[in-house]
Amino acid sequence: MTANLQLGNSDLSIFPLVLGGNVFGFSADRDTSFRVLDAYAAGGGNLIDTADSYSAWAPGNVGGESETIIGEWLADRRPEGVHVATKVAQHPDFSGLAPDNVRRAAEASLQRLQLDTIDLYYAHKDDPEVELAEVVSTFDALVKEGKVRTIGLSNFTPERTLEWLRIAEETGAAKPVALQPHYNLVHRNEVEEQLIPVAAEQGLSLLPYFGLAAGFLTGKYRSTEDTGGGSKRAGGAAKYATEQGLAIIDALESIGNDHGASIASTALAWLRQQPTVLGPIASASKQEQVADLLASAKLELSDDEIAQLNAVSEWTPTN
Repeated sequence: MTANLQLGNSDLSIFPLVLGGNVFGFSADRDTSFRVLDAYAAGGGNLIDTADSYSAWAPGNVGGESETIIGEWLADRRPEGVHVATKVAQHPDFSGLAPDNVRRAAEASLQRLQLDTIDLYYAHKDDPEVELAEVVSTFDALVKEGKVRTIGLSNFTPERTLEWLRIAEETGAAKPVALQPHYNLVHRNEVEEQLIPVAAEQGLSLLPYFGLAAGFLTGKYRSTEDTGGGSKRAGGAAKYATEQGLAIIDALESIGNDHGASIASTALAWLRQQPTVLGPIASASKQEQVADLLASAKLELSDDEIAQLNAVSEWTPTN
């Protein structure tokens, strides 16, 4: 049984693979989403990551579809020990981090999720139009009222992360315990050079999104031709199908074969074993994809294997 890990300095204990909810109500309908959630929970998973804006981008959607499906699943299944993370700032009706907007968005999320408390509530992106002290105070009030258990920051710069922490320290407000950056084997440098040192110093846990690089790190796309047929997600993966990107896939496949593991499991295992990373976020639009995600949580790569993947994915900017 894979051991759960402490989220920052909170009292939450998290399975080291977080299930992404961005596909629920988008590429996975309600019934399929229920099967994916069932499989994740059955395998020991206990943190579902969503946002109030998922999936407003899909034709006919307005935002909140993912939260609604998760809420219906929670109400129907009543799973023990399963936690939910959601986010505020990008829903079409609740854009930004103005205090009244954050409060109304949180209430709407709680209603859709059919919960009394959001376990992990992220500021989905920074909002330079609002004084950060006001944002910190608003999130703190939600914690004190019991509507939010812990706080996270997504897509924040290291500087703004430190500023939030400074304000919280000075005012006695609840501090963030988690950061959610874009981080994977084909998108490394910014996080490793700037954010991980802050997380390590401040005792914050990283829960990275795009752990599989829009599906590229599953090995499904072996050339740019493989992505020409259609979906937005496939198009996103196409940009990684470079000579170096394909070399990363080859290395993942070779190392994975030595462990009897898939390319996807191996890529997520590498990410999980990076400093300050508690667990990657990965989504599944089909039930049969969940096993590879869960397998990554118990796959331990050797130091040599980590070094091999580090070397093949190393990126140096051109001057």
